[in-house]
Amino acid sequence: EIMRAEDVGWSTNRMVLGKHSGRNAFKSRINELGFEFDSEAELNDAFARFKQLADKKHEIFDEDLQTLISETSIDAEDEHIKFVSLKVCSETGEIPNAVVTLRVNNQEVTGNSKGGGVVDATLKAIESLVKSDASLELYSVNNVTNGTDAQGEVTVRLEKQGRIVNGLGADTDIVTASAKAYINALNKLLNASTRQHPQKSEV
Repeated sequence: EIMRAEDVGWSTNRMVLGKHSGRNAFKSRINELGFEFDSEAELNDAFARFKQLADKKHEIFDEDLQTLISETSIDAEDEHIKFVSLKVCSETGEIPNAVVTLRVNNQEVTGNSKGGGVVDATLKAIESLVKSDASLELYSVNNVTNGTDAQGEVTVRLEKQGRIVNGLGADTDIVTASAKAYINALNKLLNASTRQHPQKSEV
């Protein structure tokens, strides 16, 4: 018996992209998902992110593309802090350590810290550089798709002096996703146009 795509939960026009997919195929699929790019620069940035993800994942699903587009729009905001690189070390019986490099106001800075786990060490290393004094109110992780190479999507909520913001980050490495989410939230705190309580509409 020949099964239809919709019989197994796939839409009839669902298409899986990969590392050999070109720019036109990427753009067409994004448009089919209901997204439009405001400029060629935005498209190029999103496609560059897609190629980076395709180097890590064998197959790129619609959910991956939706998360990627969300990240592109996040980065379009006023960024004072940008993620550059991360190195973590975790060994049985040893305290985890993280080394983080950021670009803060166009200047690269590197910090390191130990923590109760690699995520804790990473966030502490970021704080050692930015010194935001923000309080972490929420940390949650969800997988975007299934499989061992699935992207992890991290949400963090920070509070400082009554201002509450949510940050979002995604990556096939959950520690990197955590760093991106934390940095996204920090940028929102630093952005003067941030609303006082965005969680009412963001969560």
